[in-house]
Amino acid sequence: MNIQLTSKNVKLRLIVESDAQFILELRLNDSLNRYLSEVDDNLNRQIEWIKNYKIREALKKEFYFIIENNRNELIGSVRLYDFLENSFSWGSWILNNKKSPTSAIESALLVYQFGFNNLSFQKSHFEVMKANKNVISFHEKWGAHRTGENEEYFFYEISAQAVNKVRQKFNKLL
Repeated sequence: MNIQLTSKNVKLRLIVESDAQFILELRLNDSLNRYLSEVDDNLNRQIEWIKNYKIREALKKEFYFIIENNRNELIGSVRLYDFLENSFSWGSWILNNKKSPTSAIESALLVYQFGFNNLSFQKSHFEVMKANKNVISFHEKWGAHRTGENEEYFFYEISAQAVNKVRQKFNKLL
């Protein structure tokens, strides 16, 4: 499968096995991984995880993207998963220090473009660790509303209509 999503400064492409080392570098970087689940520092396990993921990708049950800047430098990753009847979740969103000031906005817009336009979902649901104040603020400014919480996470939902309002504001980035 060959999917590539492009904005002004960012592009998303599906992960391949040769991205395993980059994923490990992101996920093992203590300044970047604070709000992500832990991974083993084992390249072979990461390659095996990607091989298993590719099966889910072929079944259109999950999509894992590498985020690149307009100089083709790898700057992050993001994943769409937990597909329900009319909603998708996304996460594993991580950007390194090569990101631009608009990389988060552009990559989020591309995630929503793919989820709403390509996959035809009407909304997105996701969770954010309560301690992750910057990401909470980001999502709430975009119109996500809190649907619940547990001890560690806030749960959110955002509609395609809310994202379309944000998209109009940032249209020049697309």
